[in-house]
Amino acid sequence: MTKETKAGYILETVHVTKQFGGLTAVKDLSIQVPYQSIYSVIGPNGAGKTTFFNCITGFYKVTEGDILLDGEPIVGYRPDIIVKKGISRTYQNIRLFQNLTALENVMVGHHPRMSAGWLGAVFSTPHTRKEERETRELAMKLLAFVGLKGFEYELATNLPYGQQRRLEIARALASEPKLLLLDEPTAGMNPSETEEMTEFIKNLRDTLGITILLIEHDMRVVMTISDIITVLDYGEKIAEGEPADVRANPRVIEAYLGRGAATQHEAQAA
Repeated sequence: MTKETKAGYILETVHVTKQFGGLTAVKDLSIQVPYQSIYSVIGPNGAGKTTFFNCITGFYKVTEGDILLDGEPIVGYRPDIIVKKGISRTYQNIRLFQNLTALENVMVGHHPRMSAGWLGAVFSTPHTRKEERETRELAMKLLAFVGLKGFEYELATNLPYGQQRRLEIARALASEPKLLLLDEPTAGMNPSETEEMTEFIKNLRDTLGITILLIEHDMRVVMTISDIITVLDYGEKIAEGEPADVRANPRVIEAYLGRGAATQHEAQAA
């Protein structure tokens, strides 16, 4: 599954720390994400997961440490430049343009890959018209891929919740990422929708060959689709490994369920 390159990993974070005044939200965090893997970052509420995503995507500047994409440092780049370099994301709270159509939302996602400037738009140059036509065709294909064929001209606000989640993923894919960050993609979904989204995420990796970095609270989802899991607690990594190893780790059990549950687990394992 892992693609061999000179970098070895598509994403590496090296001793990343993010502080807000006296609060350390992420502390000395190092991970290595293999190519074409599904890599999950989990932990209790307030563990620093979304802050970590914001550091990777350039919304926050790290206090210490480095972040490498394909072996190249990306710390200090603006979020739009990081998108152009190949990282895209979704959000825990859906951030669609609610009064635009599904098609228009996805077309907006392709904007970082377009080269026509405002002059081309004003004068409707042949190059601009060609880019707009190609962007529209790409958006139509992506909507079909995520299961929204037939909803191209529906306003985003009118789509059911699960379809809005898929639309947000389609918009993220429109920037042609090689690394896709999904922040709580099954949040708010019923069991049936969650199962469908789990299969969809696996299909994303298997069909498109992209790498997925995932934040998710539903442990059934995490344990089903993850190749590697990193567990955070108060901004620090407390465990890392394959799903079976993480599930049985006493520190993980303690972080989620308390010390009593961890002690009981250790006694049962003895």
